[in-house]
Amino acid sequence: MPIPSALVIRYFQLLVNRQFSEAERELERLKQKIHKTEWNRGYFRALYGMLLARRANNNDSYAFFSKLDLNDVEALQSYRREFLGHVKSGLHGDFDRGFFSAWADCMRVLSRIDVANNPKANSAVPEKAKPEVLSVEKSQVTMEKFLGGKS
Repeated sequence: MPIPSALVIRYFQLLVNRQFSEAERELERLKQKIHKTEWNRGYFRALYGMLLARRANNNDSYAFFSKLDLNDVEALQSYRREFLGHVKSGLHGDFDRGFFSAWADCMRVLSRIDVANNPKANSAVPEKAKPEVLSVEKSQVTMEKFLGGKS
């Protein structure tokens, strides 16, 4: 039984919208429906990794998801072609081909989603959690004044 594409598409939409609880439920539904093969195991692991990377702050410079510009359709399509190259490669095993296939599917869906009209999609930190910018009073000591010896 192939992986249900409707569930996968919904999962990617939930990830983009940062609806993690619902995305976890969708991932659990997927887990129940797929057969236990190496390809499916790789596909599922990629989906789970996407959830973890998207849930984390975008401060991780090594996480691929944090570097993605969801509005750059050409880059997303380029990544998709690269992932499909790995899927077709005979050098990779079934697990790896499933893993890269999930990423290729993700890039396909992301390139078709209208992210520009969704402020939650590109926001790594919710509005409530963002620190407010404080103004510096003239009488307040700054690091520049402290290190420079100015008062």
